[in-house]
Amino acid sequence: MATLPNPLPRLTSLGLELPAGRLVDETTEGPWHEPLLWLAEEQATPGAWARLLGAAPRVGLLPVLLDVGGGQGGPEGWELMPGESSYPGDHDADEVLAELWDEDPPEDEHWPGLAPSPVPAADPDERAAEVADSLTEGRPWFKEPHLALVPARRSADIPAAVGWSGPVNYEEDVARLCAVLRSWEDRFGTRVVALGFDHLAVSVAAPPADLAEAEAVAAEHYAFCPYTVLVDTGDTLTSYAQKLLGERVWHFWWD
Repeated sequence: MATLPNPLPRLTSLGLELPAGRLVDETTEGPWHEPLLWLAEEQATPGAWARLLGAAPRVGLLPVLLDVGGGQGGPEGWELMPGESSYPGDHDADEVLAELWDEDPPEDEHWPGLAPSPVPAADPDERAAEVADSLTEGRPWFKEPHLALVPARRSADIPAAVGWSGPVNYEEDVARLCAVLRSWEDRFGTRVVALGFDHLAVSVAAPPADLAEAEAVAAEHYAFCPYTVLVDTGDTLTSYAQKLLGERVWHFWWD
């Protein structure tokens, strides 16, 4: 796997207009050999994401919101494990989801395969900026989102790039889930917009438009993160699918 040089050590010379912030290199094994991310000191405000959207990707950095308002505080307390992440491109999304589905299939159903791609309803980056703004304005899942920059080629790779361990009790190698995020990026125009200690939000530019499409997507969500699909005993894939119709943001959390 070819890797690009990490631009974070040169951050002050890249010409980005950034608020006060700090570089983070803390992992479960001590300081990493290079910075994993840059984190703003103050809570993000509407428009902050959009202001970085043009300049940051050109220098090899992608924006993401990090929730520092949980019990674990900022990413220094998140038990980041970059050394445990493989490369997302080495995994096939359909195979990953099929394996996870088969570990605990709902009602003993067979894995139905990947959902088809709907027609995009918005530009993916513009939708990501809209969702980021909504999270800074008080979405209940993210108590105190701060803007961060991560060295990654594509949004789907952000969790693996920082060694995020949020799903570790469900999937030990987060790069496998990033392979699914890559597939969603291609099919649904998703972007990884926000991370917390154990939860993740993606914007959706091409959400399912009818129940059949939504049920196909719901199956993928179940394999990806069953905790957010069948929360109560009365939940079904169909009842969850109904919530996905036209939804601009998908939110997942792991136990």
